[in-house]
Amino acid sequence: MLTELTIKDFAIIEELTLSFREGLTVLTGETGAGKSIIIDAVALLTGGRGSVEYVRYGTEKATLEGLFTVDDRTHAIYQTGKEYGVQMDSDGMIVLHRTITANGKSICRVNGTLVTLGILKEFGKNLIDIHTQHETQSLMDVERHLPLLDLYHKKIMDEAKTEYSRVFDRYIKVKKRLDHLNHNEQEIVQRLDLLKFQLMELNEAELTPGEDEQLQDEREKLLNFEKIYGSVQEAYSALHGEQKGLDWLSHALSSLERASEYEPTLMDKKESFSNHYYLIEELSFDLRNYLDSFEFDPERLNFLESRLNELNRLMRKYGSSVNEMLEYAAKIEDEIEELEDRDNSMQKLVDELKELEQDTLVEAKHLHDLRIKAAKELISTIEQELEDLYLKKATFDVKIDIKKAKEGNVEIDGKTVHLGSTGYDQVKFLLSTNHGEPVKEMHKIASGGELSRIMLALKKIFASHQGVTSVIFDEVDTGVSGRVAQAIAEKIHDISSGSQVLCITHLPQVAAMADTHVLISKKTKNNRTSTTVKELSTQDRVEEIGRMITGTQLTATSKEHAKELIHSANKFKK
Repeated sequence: MLTELTIKDFAIIEELTLSFREGLTVLTGETGAGKSIIIDAVALLTGGRGSVEYVRYGTEKATLEGLFTVDDRTHAIYQTGKEYGVQMDSDGMIVLHRTITANGKSICRVNGTLVTLGILKEFGKNLIDIHTQHETQSLMDVERHLPLLDLYHKKIMDEAKTEYSRVFDRYIKVKKRLDHLNHNEQEIVQRLDLLKFQLMELNEAELTPGEDEQLQDEREKLLNFEKIYGSVQEAYSALHGEQKGLDWLSHALSSLERASEYEPTLMDKKESFSNHYYLIEELSFDLRNYLDSFEFDPERLNFLESRLNELNRLMRKYGSSVNEMLEYAAKIEDEIEELEDRDNSMQKLVDELKELEQDTLVEAKHLHDLRIKAAKELISTIEQELEDLYLKKATFDVKIDIKKAKEGNVEIDGKTVHLGSTGYDQVKFLLSTNHGEPVKEMHKIASGGELSRIMLALKKIFASHQGVTSVIFDEVDTGVSGRVAQAIAEKIHDISSGSQVLCITHLPQVAAMADTHVLISKKTKNNRTSTTVKELSTQDRVEEIGRMITGTQLTATSKEHAKELIHSANKFKK
């Protein structure tokens, strides 16, 4: 759940910190006070598209920070953290941070780790679901209906879709290879010529694994011949000769031998010293041998320079190292073999594609059957929800068609079908709001108030399946009143029993249902407008809901009505 939200220099908000609790939190206030700006802030914090227009006038940046708590260690957010290398604290706290600068740059962090906006969005979608009036309109978009249906049996569908994707990806990969071989003859001949030239050039170079690194090391050695030789010579000279290192060590050893004749306890030290002396003496011989064998060969250096230049020229074309070039050579050798044996290769791919095609169709049919089963259950469940929202005569239906293709080789019952990333299904939600009328596409039949109720019914059903910890409703109750408003209030509170709900509303019925009621208002100071927030006490709530009922002045009657609404809401919650 969203525990705390801090907003600074965002739109008309100068600085604001909001603490949230579990259950239903309602935000009310006059139009333009900044309620929707707070929701905009949450949307941007969870990966929404930003704009420099959100930066408060006269400031350099807008800062947003949210603290979320997720106690369930099996929640998808922990897998997201693991996937993107973000440290997830054992106390279940997740901090999202976003800064939008006045020059348009966006800086995002999760638990202090810098992330891209795309990664921030991945975290956001696992934490919070924001439902606005615009989303109600998006219910008209048929492309959204299939994902919504799949949410109904999320676990089962995810497993089936994973298996389908595994087979489908292989099918597409083989299909692309076959399409590549089916290109016109001239392109294939040109491709073969290019590959053969590249392979010839690489073979003529007679590359050996790790050659570039070995030659580079040898080149560095020859280029620094004088430094190496001089340093080793100095080391050897410091050890050998009269009054040099080994001479002094020999004197020390002789002295210890004499002393140990009179003091037996020094025998161990003498032995240890003797061992080290002979080791150093042997090392000095090694240095002498090294100097004798170390020669500067200008011809070898010229060869190395020439060979490395040749390798660098090839690396600009075929890879960043000799090993990568050898891998590329093996790859194009396989492709040459495939292109030269095109007919045989194509037949193998055709056979493989037919087999994969059947496997893909089997998995697509499995998805299709699961969706039909889910659709039957969803229809029954949503009609019950709609009845609760006073759409008793409404008929909801889910139409699942097989998506047809204009061209292709995949056929079912003699008809060419389109196999896509989600199968071959095309899903449409249909509705009739009047008894006896046929079901039709929702945009042809539903009013704004009806759409709000349909979306709310869907949210009620899907809230537990989505896995998000918080749901936000931004004025989704527009266009309703009376008993419908009361039903919507009850439905929103039902959702809050499984997820934290934050709701912006103008309906007194919804405000009365709140577990926490926050008033958003604006004030003017030093000729600047800013937003303020206040959590309302019981008495304050009565007065605020009373004003919402009248829309103007608070009256004794509206206060009594507000008390009745709160009393009824408390009874419902019990």
